Amino acid sequence: MFAHAYMILGIAVAAFLVAKALRLSTELAMLASAFAAAVYHGVAWSGEFPLRHIVEGTFTYFDVCLIFISATFFMALVKESGGVAFIVRRIVGAFHSHRVICLLLLTFVMLIPGALTGSGATSVLTVGALVGSVLSAMGVDETRKTAAIFMTAAMSAAAPPINLWAMMAAAGANMPYVGFNGPLAVLSLLGALFSMFWLAGRAASSSSISREEALARLPESPKGMNWLRVLLPFVVFGGLLIAGRIWPFDFPIIGLPMIFMLSALMVWLLSPVKLNVWRVLSDTVHNLLPLVGIMVVVGALIQVLALSGARGVISLHVVILPLTTLFATLFIILPISEGILQYAVAPLLGVPLIMLFNMKGMDPIVALSAMSVLWPLGDCLPPTAVIGRAAVMELHYEGRYYGDFVKACLVPMLFIAACCTLFLIYSKQLAFLAV
Repeated sequence: MFAHAYMILGIAVAAFLVAKALRLSTELAMLASAFAAAVYHGVAWSGEFPLRHIVEGTFTYFDVCLIFISATFFMALVKESGGVAFIVRRIVGAFHSHRVICLLLLTFVMLIPGALTGSGATSVLTVGALVGSVLSAMGVDETRKTAAIFMTAAMSAAAPPINLWAMMAAAGANMPYVGFNGPLAVLSLLGALFSMFWLAGRAASSSSISREEALARLPESPKGMNWLRVLLPFVVFGGLLIAGRIWPFDFPIIGLPMIFMLSALMVWLLSPVKLNVWRVLSDTVHNLLPLVGIMVVVGALIQVLALSGARGVISLHVVILPLTTLFATLFIILPISEGILQYAVAPLLGVPLIMLFNMKGMDPIVALSAMSVLWPLGDCLPPTAVIGRAAVMELHYEGRYYGDFVKACLVPMLFIAACCTLFLIYSKQLAFLAV
């Protein structure tokens, strides 16, 4: 049995490497890996190809995909209606002479899209260019500006309420996605604020912003846009989300995808400009195909690994590691594995780690939250580098991508890694955050 499981792992890894050598995308490489492992298992073990498990696995994260698409569609409508430009222009206009307050508010602007969608790339694509323009007006150089956008976008992907790594790992461990908001909020806010002030606050050429220069860099907000039109859809979203928790037995179960769609409907009704909803929806689905594709093929791959026993072998080798070894290496292992496999690392490594930490008496919610903030740090690493590539393209960065850009991110990364490691070590004492 162990020999068969090791062979499955070897075949899966070999198929992935061959597919990447042939310049296939990460999604297709993982799909090839799943099919190769399934073929060998079918021939050597059961005598038939396990097609049912491939199909069943592709639906493992179907609910997560729905949340992902509906949330990104909602944020895309907010951007198209002029809401994002309105918010940024008002921040600059009101606080251009108060640099600290301006950076603080810009950090929250960067956090919101990713927190609601679970995708740091969405933060980059919706508000990254606007926030980058303001940072340029502050005198922040191109390298630090791009690094600040990447780091805050990575933390937005980790921020609650939608953290895809935590959701996928919790689903794999049959663990309810409840209680994560507190620890995720603390870690992601600390990481985002430190990153923004370290990279942008220290690189300033003056203590205030040139109001006229900053506003000239930003697109005009549409006539008729006001705070009521911008904030009411978010109020609807928050109200529906909180109502289900305040009255769990009286309020109907709507689900996050429907909540996002109802909030998107409010954006459409309140928009001062006519929105081409079908075009926005089509663009949203097109832009999200790579990320949704990853979640689909990850489900198939994990199903095949579980069927063949290979996933159990991985879990076994993880749970027998000493805690000191894990604490000393996870801040390196998790970001690197994220750069290679993207969301696949959450069920592959996250599930056995949750079980290990739970057996050791640690708080699994706090521990998983810490790991879920470490993972997006690897989104600037090859071969995937989803958020990193998005930041470089959106901000038209022309420096040495894997040199200056990643080097500028190292200090904020080390700070976040240290915080997450402390949360892992003292997870039991920090269990009060998981409410």
